[in-house]
Amino acid sequence: MRLRAVLLTLLCLGSMMAQNPPAPIAPNEPVIPDVPSVQPLEVPVRTGIRSEWNITLDEVIRKVLENDRDLEVARIAAEEAVFNVNGARGYYDPSLALNAFHLKSVTPVASLIGGSSDGKLTQKELYADPQVSGNSPWLGGTYTLDFSSSRQSTDSTFTTLNPQFPTSLNLNLTQPLWRGLRFDQNRYRLQVARKNVLLSNEQLRQRVIEIVTQAIQAYWELDYAYRNLTVQIEAVRLAEQQDLSNRRQVKQGILAPVDVIQTQTQIATFQQNVFTAQEGLTRAENVLKQLILAARQDPEWSAALVPVTPLRLETEVPQLSDALKEALSSRPEIAEAKTNIDINGLDMRLSREQAKPQINAVARVSAQGLSGHPLPFVASPLLTELGLTSGTLPAIFPGGYTQSVNNVANGIFPTVQVGVQMSLPIRNRTAMAQVAVSTAQGKRLAAQQQSVEMAVEADVRNSLQSVAAARSRLGSAESASKFADEQYVSEQRQFRAGTSSVFLVLQRQTDLIAARSREIRAKADMGNAVADLDRATARTLVSQRIDLAADSKP
Repeated sequence: MRLRAVLLTLLCLGSMMAQNPPAPIAPNEPVIPDVPSVQPLEVPVRTGIRSEWNITLDEVIRKVLENDRDLEVARIAAEEAVFNVNGARGYYDPSLALNAFHLKSVTPVASLIGGSSDGKLTQKELYADPQVSGNSPWLGGTYTLDFSSSRQSTDSTFTTLNPQFPTSLNLNLTQPLWRGLRFDQNRYRLQVARKNVLLSNEQLRQRVIEIVTQAIQAYWELDYAYRNLTVQIEAVRLAEQQDLSNRRQVKQGILAPVDVIQTQTQIATFQQNVFTAQEGLTRAENVLKQLILAARQDPEWSAALVPVTPLRLETEVPQLSDALKEALSSRPEIAEAKTNIDINGLDMRLSREQAKPQINAVARVSAQGLSGHPLPFVASPLLTELGLTSGTLPAIFPGGYTQSVNNVANGIFPTVQVGVQMSLPIRNRTAMAQVAVSTAQGKRLAAQQQSVEMAVEADVRNSLQSVAAARSRLGSAESASKFADEQYVSEQRQFRAGTSSVFLVLQRQTDLIAARSREIRAKADMGNAVADLDRATARTLVSQRIDLAADSKP
């Protein structure tokens, strides 16, 4: 009975299924969720950029040397130092002077021997006295040479020569014998002015080295910014390609829909990096423009600066001993410190000179002359009473102005005076205090020089280490970039073979972009490190072929 009931039940179910057959089972079709796609990358035009300028490193250096305002100030200071040398030399320029006048005087005479019978005496004189004076650049002496001559006429009855021509040639010399013999204030000013020329030239050279180093490093930073933007754009392209591949595989049922979300996140992240890199490019470009452009009105502000000079990676790095030797002999800071010590030595020398007693030898040599037109002798009653009834003149007096000059030239009436002038200050505390101050300043400058040398030593060592580290980082970064690329390609192959995942592919993609970024960063660091080493060893002018020949020498 039970068997019969079971069979009847199965027959009923079969009849029902025949009347209402079940729907066929369709294969699993994945449903892709409605994931909003990231907007395609559109790199906007940078603010204010309307043209493009392919610029080389040599152009950058030339522009910065032409347009840097601080460098122009340093050049002007160097020119002023040369002018000051000429001004100090001017102390030894001879001075020409002239004293000339015409005189007429009428004097009342109330004496029988006054030479006038009408009570007034009239005299006329035409006088000229040119002179040359100056200071000797040797031994600190001074000199004055003058030649006075005049034409005198009078109506005095006692005058034998009328008109007469008195002349005189005078030479006055003053020679220090102790203070000021070997060194004095004027020679001090001249030597300090010459030292200041050297100091100004070193300051100019230092400014050139600094500004050129800044320009070179700004150039490599701009080069890095351009390459970094290119890498970030390439990263977006790779992520977009992966996104298309994932979408196809999701439709084929190979991948889950969540894998599309992963690639969209990757695209959005890489797009952020593009915009950040573009902002960095603009900032790096503006830094370089500030260095090379003369004014804010320059049209190049609207140009995109595209660096085209390749980085030279075969730079020869000197040994530490050679680099230190070159830096200590060539760094402007060292030269400036030595020049300041030399100037202090001049200060000490002048202070010691001022503390000495003043002892001068003085000499005066003169020659006089006289001539005139003799008047006929007229004996007056007074002369008759005195027994002067006739007279004759020596042959050297009759004549004109030429005869008087001949008398001077022949030395007929010489005068020679030689003497000594002395000034002995008591205690002289001012001069002694100045000697002490100069000595203290010398000690301070010597300590500063040692400090500068220590700073140069550290700077050179750091720069050499930076170059070595940058070169090693660059080699490692190039290898890492190569291997990251191989890993990414390998991961893609495994992914297509079904033995990897989207997560690992995207991770390899991120690693590849990071490796490429580190590689271009390492190249920029290498260029910056080489430029800094040139600065530390003062080889910037040589390596960049910059000629700073002085316009004039002291």
